[in-house]
Amino acid sequence: MRKSSSGLSVLAVATLTGLVCAVPSGELAAQNGAGQRNVPDFSSGLAGWVNLGGDFQPVAGAPEPSRNNPAYPYVSNQAARARGLQPTFRVADLTHPNIKPWAKEIMKRENDKVLAGGIAYTPRSSCMPAGVPLFNMFPVAEPLYFVQTPKRVSIIFAGDAQVRRVYLDVPHSKDLKASWYGESVGHYEGDTLVIDTIGQTAKTYLDNYRTPHTEKLHVVERWKLADDMTLGVEVTVDDPDTFYQPWKATHRYRRIQRPATYEEVCAENNQHTFDYKIPVANKPDF
Repeated sequence: MRKSSSGLSVLAVATLTGLVCAVPSGELAAQNGAGQRNVPDFSSGLAGWVNLGGDFQPVAGAPEPSRNNPAYPYVSNQAARARGLQPTFRVADLTHPNIKPWAKEIMKRENDKVLAGGIAYTPRSSCMPAGVPLFNMFPVAEPLYFVQTPKRVSIIFAGDAQVRRVYLDVPHSKDLKASWYGESVGHYEGDTLVIDTIGQTAKTYLDNYRTPHTEKLHVVERWKLADDMTLGVEVTVDDPDTFYQPWKATHRYRRIQRPATYEEVCAENNQHTFDYKIPVANKPDF
């Protein structure tokens, strides 16, 4: 059995930088040699990929991903700075027709926390593994890097060096034990990297709206370069215990040319986000 990807993997800065710099030129050249498939190169020139947009976008003709409740407009930190507004947290639209009642109950619980003035849970702010596909939403300030070899693709989030490992041209293992990132197997279809992921723990959410799932979750991603500066992914999410039908979404990334130059330590179980226990005097000292 292949070892499942762990969100707890930590890479030293030198290792991450060295892998991103050194692997693609030789390994991809071998794959793209005479008689070989035309493998898309997501990593040349120290390419990192950062988000274009904050949420998954729907695909025409398919059920939509979770969406924001229009009664509580979402204002991102970036929009708040640009427009002089107060930033907000996302509040899920519980009228979504594709989500089953048990999942909506959990989403309502999370909505109620936000509407009562609490802080919305995110794996990034809580230093926890995200699972798939929410891992794909991590690169807001820090990029994703791809390390492509003939037998494996590693997708690394630079922020705290969480890693997904995609095993190429092999079937899924039998009798998988659920884990944070499950087991991802993949193959190339022309200029597209196709990744099939199963075996994920139900401890994660699917998106920024805290949409839950079960261990029956099955995610298929199709990664493709739109042009030299833009990478896109189409995600198909199937969980028959959570959704009435599989749903599809897309997301895009912008290329940046930057090596991973530092290491970030992120402590798990950061449950009281932004509460730094600043000392407060309980009586005047003069």
